[in-house]
Amino acid sequence: MLGLFLYIEAINILNHFLSNSTIMAGILDLLSSDLGKTIISGVSGQTGQSESKTGSVLTMALPVLMQAMKKNSTSPQGAEGLMNALNGKHDGSILNNLGDLFSGGVDTSVIDDGSKILGKVLGNKEQNVTKALSLKSGVNSRSVSQMLKVAAPILMGVLGKQSRQQNMSNASGVEGLLGSFLDGNSKQSEQSFLESMLDADGDGSIIDDVAGMVLGGSKKKS
Repeated sequence: MLGLFLYIEAINILNHFLSNSTIMAGILDLLSSDLGKTIISGVSGQTGQSESKTGSVLTMALPVLMQAMKKNSTSPQGAEGLMNALNGKHDGSILNNLGDLFSGGVDTSVIDDGSKILGKVLGNKEQNVTKALSLKSGVNSRSVSQMLKVAAPILMGVLGKQSRQQNMSNASGVEGLLGSFLDGNSKQSEQSFLESMLDADGDGSIIDDVAGMVLGGSKKKS
């Protein structure tokens, strides 16, 4: 019973994070760009998972990270911490040559940095989020964790680059930065995401799909 409870909790956490449609659309637009395709290809090579599976994981994972960052930035301490990171190590320079980053395998320092970012952003929800992403995508938890650790510094780099383009100089602009990064995205991509990720069998019932993944077998099982 405890195992069942943890699985249900993990799925509920993921679906809660994915409920913000504006964030979903923005992240989808990023992943469908040339930069996004490069990221997916590089992360795929790093983890040994197919680009299709990697794309599915990142499509769900990046909204989770963005939503968590947005929530954390509502506190002065959280906003200040993110601002310091974007003005320092995560200023966007990681995006200058992603080919070098991925060639021969991602350096352990980048993966360690990603692990620290996840710890700060997700806190004690990291394990549950990883498990939920694994269940939803069909990718094992170890690979999902590795994908998140590689993607997190790159996502921070994207935010850092946007921060410089907006000439953001203090923590009060962090929430606005996140908002501007997420604005003006395709509603068509949003609808496609909802249909493909939240309702796996297309019958309109998310609850049935969750039950099927948690309990196994037929989703109609009592």
